Amino acid sequence: MISRPPNTLPDQPTTPERLKKQKAASLVLYIGLVLLALWVVRDFIVVVAWAGVLAIALWPLLRMVEGHRWFSGRTTLIAALLTLAIALLVVLPVGIGIAQALREAHDLNDWFKGVQETGIAMPDFIERLPFGVQQISAWWQANLGQPLRDSAAMKGLHSTTVMTLGRHFGARAVHAVMVFGFMLITLFVVFQAGPRLSGSLIKAARRGFGDDGAALVQRMAAAVRGTVSGLVVVGLGEGALLGVGYFVTGLPHVALLAFITAIAAMLPFCAPIVFGLAALWLLTQGSVVAAIGLAVFGSIVVFVAEHFVRPVLIGNSTRLPFLLVLFGILGGAQTFGLLGIFIGPALMTVLMVMWTDLVR
Repeated sequence: MISRPPNTLPDQPTTPERLKKQKAASLVLYIGLVLLALWVVRDFIVVVAWAGVLAIALWPLLRMVEGHRWFSGRTTLIAALLTLAIALLVVLPVGIGIAQALREAHDLNDWFKGVQETGIAMPDFIERLPFGVQQISAWWQANLGQPLRDSAAMKGLHSTTVMTLGRHFGARAVHAVMVFGFMLITLFVVFQAGPRLSGSLIKAARRGFGDDGAALVQRMAAAVRGTVSGLVVVGLGEGALLGVGYFVTGLPHVALLAFITAIAAMLPFCAPIVFGLAALWLLTQGSVVAAIGLAVFGSIVVFVAEHFVRPVLIGNSTRLPFLLVLFGILGGAQTFGLLGIFIGPALMTVLMVMWTDLVR
């Protein structure tokens, strides 16, 4: 017979009340560990979120490629090809822009040296303005028409504030490159996991929240996928239409400008930056009518695309009303930045499901 060591209390019986306390303590422990884990990886949450958005958007393509006989069972190859395509979609326009800038850097440097010695000549179209010609001419001659070597603006280029801003911009650029690299790695891992990952997520949602919770997760994924599709389709359409405008107005590098516009237009209200700068360039060249025409045409295209076409495309795929889609995109962007463009419609989907269940 085994005797109990001295000063050892006997095991207490597991009562329902004690079991309830243990479950509550376990829940608190789990929540604390999850919060601690999230705090540890807090700098990579955005990376995982971007990878998740892209994975959800490309999931149908992934499943379609997996079903092809040439790629059957080659999950790693498929993941690598899709990840490479995403990398090229971002790197290619940036590389083209940098290469174009380097080719024209010599001319820009000569122009910069010239304005230091002679100033910037006032464009001829200013003299043909219907009003304000004297005021604008006086300001131009006082600030830009004189040699800029000793001007306050040129001295400001070497100030401590500008140097600090330059270092800050460089640090942000390096951080963006690192985030993009980690996002590509995460996206590759997600693609490589393939159907096993999606099945596990749906199974976990069904076990934790029931069939309604799993259905809600699927509808949120559809909302994200529809948002990405709407952004891409509308972006390509805006780029094509504005490319026609660039060609008609006689701008150089039409294909490059159209491509950059398409990429910018995939983000709400970013296309006006591109065609606005193009119109400003036309204005400085004396093409007043072409500049105004391009600005008006671009504004109409962007207004129709952003306020009607894009919300309709996203709403049809997510079964959301037009107003909820618009509020989701704009409110999400205001709250969460670029990532909020995709989070907003997903949250509006949750709101719509809750309202439907309430009035059912």
